[in-house]
Amino acid sequence: MDQPATPNSFRTGPDEQGMFGIFGGRFVAETLMPLILDLERHWNEVKNDPDFRAELTDLSTHYAGRPSKLYFAEGLTKHLGGAKVYFKREDLNHTGSHKINNCLGQILLAKRMGKKRIIAETGAGQHGVASATVAARFGYPCVVYMGATDVARQSPNVFRMKLLGAEVRPVTAGHGTLKDAMNEALRDWVTNVDDTYYLIGTAAGPHPYPELVRDFQSVIGTEARAQILEREGRLPDTIIAAVGGGSNAIGLFHPFLDDKDVRIIGIEAGGRGLDGIEHCASMNAGSPGVLHGNRTYLLQNADGQIMDGHSISAGLDYPGVGPEHSWLRDTGRVEYVPILDDEALEAFKLTTRVEGIIPALESAHAIAHAVQIVPAMDKDQIVIVNLSGRGDKDVHTVASMLGMEI
Repeated sequence: MDQPATPNSFRTGPDEQGMFGIFGGRFVAETLMPLILDLERHWNEVKNDPDFRAELTDLSTHYAGRPSKLYFAEGLTKHLGGAKVYFKREDLNHTGSHKINNCLGQILLAKRMGKKRIIAETGAGQHGVASATVAARFGYPCVVYMGATDVARQSPNVFRMKLLGAEVRPVTAGHGTLKDAMNEALRDWVTNVDDTYYLIGTAAGPHPYPELVRDFQSVIGTEARAQILEREGRLPDTIIAAVGGGSNAIGLFHPFLDDKDVRIIGIEAGGRGLDGIEHCASMNAGSPGVLHGNRTYLLQNADGQIMDGHSISAGLDYPGVGPEHSWLRDTGRVEYVPILDDEALEAFKLTTRVEGIIPALESAHAIAHAVQIVPAMDKDQIVIVNLSGRGDKDVHTVASMLGMEI
């Protein structure tokens, strides 16, 4: 977990009510409020508990495989002809993405709270796989809610979850994507308040979820900061990560927020363009509203009804974003840029060809922006891209887009 922030920094939030400025909070049904307050109490007890941190560190090291590597992407750097590009290799973690970081922390929290059942939501399936993995490791029954659209386009991960013993419940409401899966998980939680722990996968939801997910994921940025200082003797000029709900991004960004000379860029799913509604760029084309227990930037119509967006990437196919990202956008500390489906697909193909690494489509969005800015940078400058996951899960989607069959 990240180290405590200094006063008056970008790293001090949220406040006691779970607010990052005007964003965040706890907008939940009355039935859930006692659970949220109980979760907050346990979180406040464990986050600075040396025994809890020691157990999490041991699991992260010997089970998940941390620290993940900081890899100099020599092939991509040579191809682009500008700044040095490094990948933070979260794709090398057990289960193939950054999601295991948060799941290990939360399963230990669930154990401390005496819960007997785990529920989770998932889009691309990586959080579902990580949730099913930790549930199997600690002997918990696990139910994963997944939009029917995502079940179809992420079938390898659905099979992995089932192999791990989880029950996958397809959600047909709405567009059958991440928003709808999260809706159903919240309904389950309200119905099963006594014995169930809701293992949220992203840095969104009611307080304290955005804070605790961020703190579990901040190991990414803490490691990357130390690794680049060791490799290059200085901090990077720019760091980049894809943003759906935003857990991998806030995990990379948070330890760098007070380093004023480090440019920080979050990449949203531009889908088929921001002129219509076939995108998930809530911070570039949305407005503040309330969804899934927190106030944040959302895709919504004039009446405040949530709109279903689109992305080639199931993990970015969400009409909102974590509240800390909304606050960082409005403060100007972090830039948020949309990347189109086609640009992400080209970056996916390029990385595969010049690095021998098949990235997740989520990560390909971040790489695509690096492809755009790196050639104009000086050769002695440094860019870190968070490679949040591997692309095994996306090969069917990519093949379909390329008009090929597997």
